[in-house]
Amino acid sequence: MLQRIRAIVQQLKSLFWKGLEHLTAFLLPLLARVLGEKKYSWLVGQVAMTRFFLRTKWRLIEAYYEAHVDRNSPYYKPVVTMWKVAGKMVMYVLIYLFVIETNIFWLTGEMPGVDELQNPKLSQASEIYSADGVLLGKYFAENRTPIRDYKLLSPYLVQALVATEDSRFYEHTGIDFQAWAGVAVGLVKGGDRGGGSTISQQLAKNLFKTRTKKSFTKTGLFGYVPGLSKLIYKSKEWVTAIKLERFYTKDEIILWYLNTVDYGNNAYGIKVASKTYFNTSPDSLNVQEAAILVGLQKATTTYNPKRYEGKPIEQNKAWKRRNVVLAQMVKAGYLKKNSYDSLAKMPIELHTNEESPYDGTGNYFKVAIAKYLNEWAKANDMEIDLYRDGLKIYTTIDSRMQIHAEQAVESGMRSIQKTFDNHWTGQNPWVDEHGKEIPGFIDTVAKRTEYYKALVNKYPKNPDSVMHYMKNVKRKMWVYSRTTLGEEQMTMSAYDSIQYYKRFLQSGMMTLDPYTGHIKAWVGGLDFKYFKYDHVKQSKRQPGSTFKPFVYTAAIDGPKDLSPCYMMTDEPFELEVEEKGEKKIWRPSNADGTFSYSAMPIRRALAKSINSITARLTNEVGADTVMYYAQKMGIKSPLKAVPSIGLGSFDVSLYEMIGAYSAFVNEGIHVEPMIVQEIKDQNGKVLQRFDPVSFRVIKKESAQLVRSMLEGVVYEGGTGSSLLWNEGEVLLPTNNRYAPAFAAKTGTTSNHSDGWFIGMTHNLISGVWVGGDDRSIHFRTGALGEGSKTALPIYKRFMIKVVNDPLLATYKPVPFDKLDKRVVKKDFNCQSSYSTLPDSLQISDSELDSLNSLLSSPTEVPDTNQQSPQ
Repeated sequence: MLQRIRAIVQQLKSLFWKGLEHLTAFLLPLLARVLGEKKYSWLVGQVAMTRFFLRTKWRLIEAYYEAHVDRNSPYYKPVVTMWKVAGKMVMYVLIYLFVIETNIFWLTGEMPGVDELQNPKLSQASEIYSADGVLLGKYFAENRTPIRDYKLLSPYLVQALVATEDSRFYEHTGIDFQAWAGVAVGLVKGGDRGGGSTISQQLAKNLFKTRTKKSFTKTGLFGYVPGLSKLIYKSKEWVTAIKLERFYTKDEIILWYLNTVDYGNNAYGIKVASKTYFNTSPDSLNVQEAAILVGLQKATTTYNPKRYEGKPIEQNKAWKRRNVVLAQMVKAGYLKKNSYDSLAKMPIELHTNEESPYDGTGNYFKVAIAKYLNEWAKANDMEIDLYRDGLKIYTTIDSRMQIHAEQAVESGMRSIQKTFDNHWTGQNPWVDEHGKEIPGFIDTVAKRTEYYKALVNKYPKNPDSVMHYMKNVKRKMWVYSRTTLGEEQMTMSAYDSIQYYKRFLQSGMMTLDPYTGHIKAWVGGLDFKYFKYDHVKQSKRQPGSTFKPFVYTAAIDGPKDLSPCYMMTDEPFELEVEEKGEKKIWRPSNADGTFSYSAMPIRRALAKSINSITARLTNEVGADTVMYYAQKMGIKSPLKAVPSIGLGSFDVSLYEMIGAYSAFVNEGIHVEPMIVQEIKDQNGKVLQRFDPVSFRVIKKESAQLVRSMLEGVVYEGGTGSSLLWNEGEVLLPTNNRYAPAFAAKTGTTSNHSDGWFIGMTHNLISGVWVGGDDRSIHFRTGALGEGSKTALPIYKRFMIKVVNDPLLATYKPVPFDKLDKRVVKKDFNCQSSYSTLPDSLQISDSELDSLNSLLSSPTEVPDTNQQSPQ
């Protein structure tokens, strides 16, 4: 067998040299052509001279060897054999290191390059800041905030680390051969002298993930061979450690190492670990705290001090490990024996402050920011990782307004939820448009859950077992509380849980600066931990009467060129429509089901939210014109030019509606809502600054007129007049309490499924939506379910908080500028006093669905890039 292997090796050598000869024979003529006759001849001469020189020197060496070495000596052969073996070993080591370094033929996997070594990239949390400089939260896979200065480390921390992990750290150059010898002696004696890894080697392992890279290019072919893989990643750590010692000082290596360590409890790096366990900074750690954190590195679960809180000290492995570290500090000369004796008896004292990705405010807008930045990066062909790149994201959010908005939604919804629960006492709130409970509603919802699907997979032929686990198996769980702040623990089955949560009403709220487009507050729901669905931008619902201002804008700014004092009569209106070849009559009614049969200016019709006049005006202006203006002003959701469009029959987002309303305050200029102002990398370099995007959508005069008409919703007995009642008096301007400082619109959809309120001041637009996640879950009466009863009170709570906050004095409402007859040519002075009417579509879902399907031909949909219809 051995002879056969030697024969094969000999054949391979022969083939190699023959191949080299053929290659040389092929390349030499080619080289002669490239260089030319003269240069080629000179090169051949130089090669010949070099060969002659080397042969001469080799003969001198041979002569010297023969003169000084006795080949007949009995020691000759053993010595020569030893040198040959040593030479081959050195050669094999060099070849092995070459293979490790170059990853030739993808045998050993990638090694960090010079740039990576000089500029190592740590996975660290990206931070989100408000416009007023407050840290709002973080994105992180590993919660890490690196320290940049060695001086910010406690000396006890460095001493404990060196004494425990690498006592000769300041003496070796990356690899401690003396420690290796100790390991070997320990193994021979059957003891344990540790692994012999230096801090530099451990840094290489942590920084470049030498043991966790799993792809073929990073691991290499040999990395998949058991036993050999361990030698390879150890070799990579040795080589990388030596390189790190060349590029960095000892202090920098210590700092880098402490920044890379996992301390458990989602605490990565010494800065986060210090805060997590002791609520302090690394430079303030005392000797005991330092010893605990260093000892924790050996096993983050076994030696985690949080694990042993409240347990006897003899069971506390973290306490024992701390004392081992303190003993190592004594051995290394960093701690006196008498200090150790007193410290070793003391118990562990923790002051925990554990961070979560859901800490802080605005978890809904954090998700929106992440989605926006990922889309921006993709559009700009950039690669960013919010959870690892350590970005600094500066938002438009005002931290004070955000808190006020969250509190207003939380307190307002608890009040509304209590009313809703009382309203449906003893009954289930999921009903059809005729008020009858929907059969099998919870069953349908349950079958969409992952738990149900998992049970079906587990018991594919036993549906009774599936239903048993769904309905009868109860367990303790934390739920969002209906009655108290925060959460509470309850015992429920999966079915119980679904029924519990389906009884909740939801809400969304957003506040915008209409001049800059800066979003000042964003509340997507009740509690992000329990309700992930965002009701600001993700959710789309029928806006009801809050869509009507687009009808009146189309009438005033569009081809009809009407004035707010254009007279119309509140009387029945009907229109023949055709659906799938069948002709039908559409007769919209007012919210209270009656008509006054009185003529009134359209200003008053908008303030009173009269459906009959809005439907007739939509027909006169043209549904296509209404759609054109809505899209032009910022509505991006799909719309159709159907008769019911003016009554808000198409689903839109709160985000779109508030952005579209910006033109009413900003004198006809629409500004795109924006939530991010600037992005910086982990080194403070600005990656991108974002500027407002604005453009004119309607005439300045038209914007002023419609805004003035919307003032009537609050000040002329309109549907939003309750805004200023009772405690709302605090919202009245100080200098002129009766001058209009608010413009607004309420909205309610069919069956009271959606309640809306959008309020405007001179420098803020805020919108609120309230409703069930399922449209079948709603109040049964307008007295409870209208937007003026559900959404308006939340807006009112928010504005009262803003007005009472001295730090937000610039946002205190002041009267709008009065319309000037010298500038505004259309007639607008047509006010009078009328009673408030309810605000609801009072149109069945089936009617709306039928109407929405009409006039859907592309030829009937105007191109929003063209000029307004004339």
